[in-house]
Amino acid sequence: MASTAAHRSTGWAVGVIAAATVSVRLADPHYLWTIATLLCAYFGGTAPDWLENAWWSRGSGRKLWIAHRSWTHWGIAWLGLLIVSYRALGQTPLAAPAFGFAVGGIMHLLADWPNPLGVPWLLTKRHSLGWWKSGRCDYLLIVAAWSAALVTADQVWWHGLMRQHLAVVTARLATALPPTHVRMLANWLQPFT
Repeated sequence: MASTAAHRSTGWAVGVIAAATVSVRLADPHYLWTIATLLCAYFGGTAPDWLENAWWSRGSGRKLWIAHRSWTHWGIAWLGLLIVSYRALGQTPLAAPAFGFAVGGIMHLLADWPNPLGVPWLLTKRHSLGWWKSGRCDYLLIVAAWSAALVTADQVWWHGLMRQHLAVVTARLATALPPTHVRMLANWLQPFT
């Protein structure tokens, strides 16, 4: 499993993406549902793990009431919550927080999927990508999630200002670099323009 810190950080990151989705979909003038979505995505990012804890046995150490990565990591349930809550946006007040919670939960599963223990996407049989051992590539997950969050926020809230500033910085940098480096940089940045 990814570390708790990675789940928290990626929960915030996908919270930004979910909040941007809600702000566009609901046209929320005071951003109340947008903020609620962001917070619920953060809690959803760690939910598959804390939902397993037997809260009634806190005094005697961490005990689980169900096996780790079983029902709380079930992909179908999280995807179902995501679809139902997305379709209900604008129709019921609790759809936005539920959408955020589901997005955070799915991000948690995506972060757990590459390690050997895997995730039970369909019934109870776990599937693993087997890319790395638990906690080894947390920074990769965090950078990927926050990169997606920044691109989304730039498009939805900042109307491409970050991309424009990147183009200005790139142009200034290009004047200081040799032509071969400028071509490499231009090829690398082409998908973003």
